[in-house]
Amino acid sequence: MKSTYSYILSLPRLTKLALILASVMPLLLTSCNDTPDERYYYTAKGDMANNYLLNRSETFSEFIDIIRKSTVVNLDLLGTYGSYTVFAPTNEAVDLFLASRGLTSVDQLSPADCDTIAATHIIEQSYFTTDFSDATLPTMNMLDRYLTITCHIDSMANEAQPIAYYVNSESRIIQRDDSVENGVVHTVDRVINASTEMLPDFMLNDSSISIFTNAMMLTHIDDSLRDYIDESYTCSVDSFEEGRCMLTGSTVDNVFYMERRYFGYTAFVETDEVFAKHGIYSVDDLRRYAHEVYDDMYPEDADITDETDRRNALNRFISYHFLPERIIYNMLTVDNKLLTSNFDRRHIDAADWYETMMPHSILKVSYPSGIQTGRFINRRGVQNRPDSRGVFVRGSRVVAPTEAGLNQIAVNGVYHYIDDIIDYGRNTQEVVLNERLRIDATTLSPDFMTSGARGHGVRGQGGCPEYPGQYGARSTSYDNVQNPNTCIAFKAGSVKNWKFNDVQTHLHIRNRYLDFWSYQGDEIQITGMYDVQFKIPPVPEGDYELRIQVCIGFDTRGIIQVYFDGAACGIPVDLRRHGDDPSIGWRSDTELGDEEAIAAYDKALHNRGWMKGPLSYGATSADGSGNRTPQRTIRDDMRRIYTTFHSDGKTDHWVRVQQKLETSNGSFAFDYMELCPRSVYNNELYPEDKW
Repeated sequence: MKSTYSYILSLPRLTKLALILASVMPLLLTSCNDTPDERYYYTAKGDMANNYLLNRSETFSEFIDIIRKSTVVNLDLLGTYGSYTVFAPTNEAVDLFLASRGLTSVDQLSPADCDTIAATHIIEQSYFTTDFSDATLPTMNMLDRYLTITCHIDSMANEAQPIAYYVNSESRIIQRDDSVENGVVHTVDRVINASTEMLPDFMLNDSSISIFTNAMMLTHIDDSLRDYIDESYTCSVDSFEEGRCMLTGSTVDNVFYMERRYFGYTAFVETDEVFAKHGIYSVDDLRRYAHEVYDDMYPEDADITDETDRRNALNRFISYHFLPERIIYNMLTVDNKLLTSNFDRRHIDAADWYETMMPHSILKVSYPSGIQTGRFINRRGVQNRPDSRGVFVRGSRVVAPTEAGLNQIAVNGVYHYIDDIIDYGRNTQEVVLNERLRIDATTLSPDFMTSGARGHGVRGQGGCPEYPGQYGARSTSYDNVQNPNTCIAFKAGSVKNWKFNDVQTHLHIRNRYLDFWSYQGDEIQITGMYDVQFKIPPVPEGDYELRIQVCIGFDTRGIIQVYFDGAACGIPVDLRRHGDDPSIGWRSDTELGDEEAIAAYDKALHNRGWMKGPLSYGATSADGSGNRTPQRTIRDDMRRIYTTFHSDGKTDHWVRVQQKLETSNGSFAFDYMELCPRSVYNNELYPEDKW
């Protein structure tokens, strides 16, 4: 019997393409991955990546010459054990690139040109097409740029590979998943384009967003989008090359500091076509729209005509569309593997909140399941229905890279199309954001996001011999790094919105695991006789309850004092106690019995300043069973309620966490915080849900 694709390939071409489209469209809606049969993979047994290229000089001799002329990449590097992805351009691809530059030979390229080309095509982490999603690879290449993978129906479809992959929209992968001992090689038919433009200049090349970019230039917001490298940042070689081992709780982290500190930006942009659906055909029309929204919310600023003033309505509109951090599409929220394994999205959407470049404003990014797919801005609801408090707001969908169909990554940032207008008007502030904001700690600084610390590790291999038997490798780490406990650390002064000093405090981000207790899988590890302060994200005017998740029950946790805007929040909290200690009083839902008893217990626990963890998220078992353990069922995964406060929507607020126990190795695992409005914590109209 013929397979489906064998049958399709025997049909006339137009019929064949129609059936292929119908067959693989569900794949394109969810992922680039068409999961070809293993018999179609090629494995270069015993070959390192350098030998793979050298043994195929008839195909890659010019790329080999480029690497040999490079001062930052060499063939010996590709012959070392580690983890590499090489996008290898063919000789024909290099010839096309040379011709576009008016050159005829690699010899005419400068060493700097060769540095750029070689570093663009190599990532120090292996990614097979089974790891690709319709997004951007989460590890930067050796040029410190992200590469975007898009996929399209292949008009020359075959049984094994019905989908074509492109890197940065133009370079097609014509031979993929050639496994080598130290990674994988993908052959591409074009030299990958590496943008040399800063984000605002890069956006000006896109004629489909002319209204937005014209307004961006009029307001001079482009002047705030040009930083790239912090020239004042320094770090010793041993800190980013050799790293250090840190014992945190019962696990060891292999910690590396950032070699360089980068600045980055993210833009969410309406196309001219989207604006036209709202009757906006020019900057004048957009200006009128902006005043309708923001004069209502900020009447005291309605007469400000200087459009470079952040309080001006048009300026507010444009600046609200920018984040002061670089976030690629699939990092806007948690990724697919964590969602499917650890999130229960039947009752609550996965979401993150980010401070924008409009002063004292915030936006929400949701990743719903069910009928609504993709990432959405300022959405409220669950799947395609109202949330537990009876509210549904669709929001604006972020257009995925394949749908956008072009490279949207500049040197210092990325822009995303959105399918509807976003603003920080009355509906956003009073409806969308009038909910419990569960904010992952790793989103609390642009430096955590731009550095790539959130969601995955950095280079580094081997264990920590000074901690025998406590090596922290976890085989279920979603990105399959050789040492999944390799983490990024931050120096004092290199973390925006945070204050600490290196003498007292060590701070690093533990990267994402499926089988880890932490919400969204990663957390901030703060160690030492620490004393840290961080600015909380801005929230609309109103009364709020501040909660911080605490992972308790370890001797190394110590005793902490929390302050809000300089005032102590009650007495110090002993994090060494387990949740079922009488001073806390954790009891399982099974023990409590029926829903009435559980609700009464939750209320009493809340009155004592504690809450169980959420029911919507839990770690996936490391035994491969796929079983998920919700945080609500874990006695030592709790939420501590520290204070209530009033926000005027215009003032910054700071939290301080101080270790009070005399110890040089105390640790505070900062997972997430909650900013909960009075309508929720006071159970107005509806009780607060367990999710």
